[in-house]
Amino acid sequence: MRFLLTILALLAPSMAAAQPLPRPHAELASADQPARRVPTTGYTLSLIWTPEHCFAQNRRGGGQDDMECSGVSAHGFILHGLWPDGDGPNRWPQYCHPVAILTDDQLRAGIAATPSTQLLQHEWAKHGSCMTNDPVAYFRTEDGIYNGIHAPDMASLAHRRGLTAGQVQSAFAAANPGMRADMMRLNLNKRGWLEEVWICIGLDKRPRTCPAESGGADMSESVKVAAP
Repeated sequence: MRFLLTILALLAPSMAAAQPLPRPHAELASADQPARRVPTTGYTLSLIWTPEHCFAQNRRGGGQDDMECSGVSAHGFILHGLWPDGDGPNRWPQYCHPVAILTDDQLRAGIAATPSTQLLQHEWAKHGSCMTNDPVAYFRTEDGIYNGIHAPDMASLAHRRGLTAGQVQSAFAAANPGMRADMMRLNLNKRGWLEEVWICIGLDKRPRTCPAESGGADMSESVKVAAP
C-alpha cells in the first residue's frame, strides 16, 4: 500500500501540472441524504479495489473520473474515504455543515490517495464536515491511516479457488501486525466480486473490532477477487 501511495503521490502532481484538475460540483444534504449530527463512536476506512471497480465502470459504458481507472491507480487499492460511525444502524454523522467547492490546493492534498476530484468533494461534504472545518486536515488524517495499511498479495488471492471473505480478511490481518480479521468487513457486489475493504477504526485512529452493525459479507461467504 505504501509503495502504491508513493507512486501516486509522485504521479499526481505532475499530472495535475500538465492539465488543470477537473472541477467538482457541490455536494449537499438532501431529502434522501439528510444532515445528521450524532456522536461519533469510531470510523470506517473504505478502500476501493480498482480492478473490479474499473471493470464495472467499463461495463456500464464509462463514467470514469480523473485518475481512478488509469495507470497505477487501476491496479490496486485507492482510498474511498474515512467515515465517522455512530451508535447504531443509520445513525452515522453526515453532512454536518454545508461546505464550499474545494480549491485546487485543497484537492491536491487528497488527490494522490483518492484520484477523483468529485469523490474528494463528496467525501469532504458528507463525512469530513463532521470531523473538522479544514478539508486539508481531513485529507491528511485519512491519508495517514491509509498509508499505514499494507495490502496482502492480491494477485495470489485472485487466483485462489474457494476463497471466502474470512480468508481475505485473514490475509489482510497477516499483512498488518496487530490487526485481526474481525477488524474489517468486505463489501461485495451482487455477483460476489470484491469491491471494497472496510477497516473499522477507533476514536484513537487505530484498527478496532468491527461493531455488529458494520455490515459487509459474512466470513463464510464466497468471494471472487479481480486480478490486478
